[in-house]
Amino acid sequence: MQQQRQKPRATLADRVYHSLFSRISSGDYPANQKLPPEKQLSQEFDVSRPVLRAALERLRSEGLIYSRQGAGNFVRAPQQEAPLGFARVETIADIQRCYEFRLTIEPDAARLAAQRRNAAALAEMEEALKLLSAATGSHIHREDADFAFHLAVTRASNNQYFEASMRALRQHIHVGMKMHGQSLMSDGPKGLEEVLAEHNAIYEAIRDRDGDKARDVMREHIVNSRDRLFGGSLIDLSM
Repeated sequence: MQQQRQKPRATLADRVYHSLFSRISSGDYPANQKLPPEKQLSQEFDVSRPVLRAALERLRSEGLIYSRQGAGNFVRAPQQEAPLGFARVETIADIQRCYEFRLTIEPDAARLAAQRRNAAALAEMEEALKLLSAATGSHIHREDADFAFHLAVTRASNNQYFEASMRALRQHIHVGMKMHGQSLMSDGPKGLEEVLAEHNAIYEAIRDRDGDKARDVMREHIVNSRDRLFGGSLIDLSM
């Protein structure tokens, strides 16, 4: 009987990398900001300097940070994702179109994430969920943490085209998430708690390697977000 291949566990460097990546993606470390000193980061993550430097080198190789001799490490400003050619959001109809497009990619990305994720990918989602949970407890919505969670799901699919699409749509999705968050906060804590529960359901399905459920709850979440924003009354986009 053929033995099932053991999946490699996330290393300490992987965990540090994903934590720092989440902070950069969510905007906690904005573009051109200097990262905390290596000594401080080593103490925060309770890892050795070599482990921390391995994580920093990975961020550097992916173009997320850069170094200045004698000054430290800095967050690199994101490049415009022009190759995919998405136009700017100019109308409320564009936000509806963005939701339509997300429904064609994110549910399948979640399904693949459930099949392919590893411990480091789960840790990245958990970091974003912690930020969302803390914000919900304070009766606010953090669209940066919201986007970081959805980006982490596409990264967990191990398909760079899903991730590239999300990155290219960052500003478009941000507009919709911001408007959605404002509508949630105006309705009191119940709406924020529902959104957090939806994100937790997505995470749990991916954690449990239930691809069909991950696809379905991701689709349900995006549809719910769209309907909460539009009040269930969509714009007729017929030509």
